Amino acid sequence: MVGFRYLEGSALTYRNHYMSHRAITVARGDGIGPEIMDAALHILTEAGARLEIEEIRIGEKVFLSGHPTGVEPDAWESIRRTRVFLKAPITTPQGGGFKSLNVTTRKMFGLYANVRPCVAYHPFVATKHPGMDVVIVRENEEDLYAGIEHRQTDQVVQCLKLISRAGCERIVRYAFEYARRNNRKKVTCFTKDNIMKLTDGLFHKVFDEIAREYPDLAGEHWIVDIGAAKLADTPCVFDVVVMPNLYGDILSDVAAQIAGSVGLAGSANIGEKFAMFEAIHGSAPRRAGQNVANPSGLLHGAIMMLVHIGQPEVASLVHNAWLKTMEDGVHTYDVFAAGVSKEKVGTREFARAVVERLGQSPEQLRAVQYFAGASQWTAASSPAPKAKKELAGVDVFLDHVGDEPRELARRLEDCATGRLVLHNIAARGVKVYPDGFPEAVTGDHWRCRFAGHGVVSHRDVIDLLSRLEAAGFDFIKTEHLYNFDGQAGFTA
Repeated sequence: MVGFRYLEGSALTYRNHYMSHRAITVARGDGIGPEIMDAALHILTEAGARLEIEEIRIGEKVFLSGHPTGVEPDAWESIRRTRVFLKAPITTPQGGGFKSLNVTTRKMFGLYANVRPCVAYHPFVATKHPGMDVVIVRENEEDLYAGIEHRQTDQVVQCLKLISRAGCERIVRYAFEYARRNNRKKVTCFTKDNIMKLTDGLFHKVFDEIAREYPDLAGEHWIVDIGAAKLADTPCVFDVVVMPNLYGDILSDVAAQIAGSVGLAGSANIGEKFAMFEAIHGSAPRRAGQNVANPSGLLHGAIMMLVHIGQPEVASLVHNAWLKTMEDGVHTYDVFAAGVSKEKVGTREFARAVVERLGQSPEQLRAVQYFAGASQWTAASSPAPKAKKELAGVDVFLDHVGDEPRELARRLEDCATGRLVLHNIAARGVKVYPDGFPEAVTGDHWRCRFAGHGVVSHRDVIDLLSRLEAAGFDFIKTEHLYNFDGQAGFTA
């Protein structure tokens, strides 16, 4: 740690001319974004962070000026150049045509790992879980957040849940490496593979495979519903928790809130070449311009950024000063509590209070010390072995009204070919033929499974669809049914 020193009491003077500055891209965002970014950057500058800042415009005004991603085209070049993006919250206009900037950025730059530490600061911030210190590692690119949706009939829309082995391997291995490099003891996986046996089942299977490569770390799996209940009730039994995208998004907010406040939590989005850091809360436009917003969430994101770019000594300095500020009872309105807090301050005043404590360490809260490389590691996936793939049938989805299941089955059987015969019909995932219950609710959306007899080809599927068209059926989607090494690659 050559080049830094502590000054007791007030502001720290830190300059190291032997270490190069690092270019980063900064966006001040919407609502409270500009205020909390000013506060965070003031603290980083006073702590001696070696940064060259390139500012870009993002957010609501950019959306409304005709850019559906919320980012001006030239701004992407800055992120490509610096590869590090510190982003304040933005406001996405309501209504169609506006894409999530976070989702777009994560996909464009391959930011596959979302890391959210959720820590309790008892007794200075109210919480029911004083010892909570959980890190949520969330897969960031796949799952339902692939954003592939379709309206198929008057009554039914769909969202495709896509899970890949490569995506699972990268995020699970990242979680284990993060745990090892940050002196954690256990990695827990949450899925719903008792219901989604193929998608969540793959995530769980890969987790078990990779866990065996880390004998120094405990590995365990929970079904996400009871896991979420346990996380809310007894979070101290968890350490690092890795999850697919949707569960991770929801439960990282839950974990941050039960730790004390969503407003205190930062987030890192890590890829092989790029990284984005942010607060997990929104832009809170009703609080904008009032000098009341808490900059702590964005500051914690910035602290994670400092570790990522190889300035862990500055990250430790800032984090410990923040802890001392919280300990001293200098709080913004959102965490202020009579009898615990000593001074209610605004955004700018809070930043100044942190700066005054640079060089100090907390006395009751646990001080932190970051090390280079704790978050920089990225995970590569291994090529999956090639399985023998055989076409076994086809699911044909129909937009159809006017027939009850048995009559629909009779008409479909007339369309069957020698190679593809009707096996069953389901409505909204419930089998209605054969042996369906009369109470089952159907509608206008039907999944009709045609199973193969003998070797099935694409030509057989085309012939079947031609017969269905000739019979007047409106088929809206098909899904081929494959066996892989003799095992069914589809649900029963």
